[in-house]
Amino acid sequence: MTAIMDVLAPIEQEGTKAVVRAWLKRPGDTVAVDDPLVELETDKVTQEVPAPAAGILEEILLQSGEDAGPGVVLARIRAEGERGAVQPVADPPVVAAAAKDVPGIMRYSPAVRHAALQYGIDPADVTGTGKNGRVTRIDIEAAFASRSSTAKAATPRAAPPTAEARPSAPPAAERGSRKVPHTPMRLKIASHMLESLTQAPHVTAVFEADFSAIIRHREKNKAKLAADGINLSYTAYLVAASVAAMQKVPEINSRWHDDHLEIFGDINIGVGTALGDKGLVVPVIHRAQDLSLAGIAARLQAATAHARNGTLKPEDMRGGTFTISNHGVSGSLVAAPIIINQPQCAILGVGKLEKRVVVREVDGVDTIQIRPMAYVSLTIDHRAVDGHQTNTWLSQFVAALETWPD
Repeated sequence: MTAIMDVLAPIEQEGTKAVVRAWLKRPGDTVAVDDPLVELETDKVTQEVPAPAAGILEEILLQSGEDAGPGVVLARIRAEGERGAVQPVADPPVVAAAAKDVPGIMRYSPAVRHAALQYGIDPADVTGTGKNGRVTRIDIEAAFASRSSTAKAATPRAAPPTAEARPSAPPAAERGSRKVPHTPMRLKIASHMLESLTQAPHVTAVFEADFSAIIRHREKNKAKLAADGINLSYTAYLVAASVAAMQKVPEINSRWHDDHLEIFGDINIGVGTALGDKGLVVPVIHRAQDLSLAGIAARLQAATAHARNGTLKPEDMRGGTFTISNHGVSGSLVAAPIIINQPQCAILGVGKLEKRVVVREVDGVDTIQIRPMAYVSLTIDHRAVDGHQTNTWLSQFVAALETWPD
């Protein structure tokens, strides 16, 4: 009897639906235990499914673009040493012919070979983000996008025509357009945002925070933490100040149910991390109330690196009770409303940090000073909390930042 092992999609997935993005092996390929077989993509993460056993990839049951629900059978592996009739599937004739002209390309997965030839990119020139530095199809696509944007930026602009020769602009319909298919991540983000706005009444309050104390503390301590390999980012202070505010107003750390408000004991803070045109992910700093500032900074550093390398695991983004959107890093002063990451009840927004003229009282006299300031906002689910809790939370948050001890 031939021993066959099913390859299953993960039971626990971040998001409600996963889609097969690309197969890394083909029927007939020899695989070892834990060899990456296929990439699955959800709205928040792309993950590889490894081979559960050594042997020959007997059959692929789900093709690229098909839904892969939790526990569904993706493929089957014939145990090593067993005989079967499966034959290796060759590259399409055009791909196989083109591959002959690219030395070393055959050592990459079929998905990478196809993408490399499609985009005209040598995989050897691409930094891999897969297991053990393996180049993935996503890496090839990212390299192509980067090359395209660089080429576009470097293209010189043509001189405008003279008044005599200036042609009339063609109608918009004749200028052409291009269609960019939605990725599963983008579709899930759209669905999640629409669901949140439809379900929860959003209300936003905006305060202003002076970052002088934070900047002083960071300047005194960042070199010491850097010696331990830890980057002391401003976001670490935002997480710590959120914990301080949550301990004063625990109702913000909650979830709405039809018959009760669930207030969480653990403060699990998600931090929105942009992935460029691909969307964003929200890795979670679990039990932030038990971490020091250095501990928070270390967790953030690791989470951000995994997010940008595409190596986040579903558990890294599960269980959040509150979210921070540091939208100021891309230049915005205020964003409102920032859509709540359901089923949470609130989300913090932090605008661009910049020097502003403010009035401060010194020895009873009003003085004009230049201070590093940022607008901070809290968007709440008005079913769960009211303006009183919202403003009290923001007051505590701002106080934690402005009175940070040296």
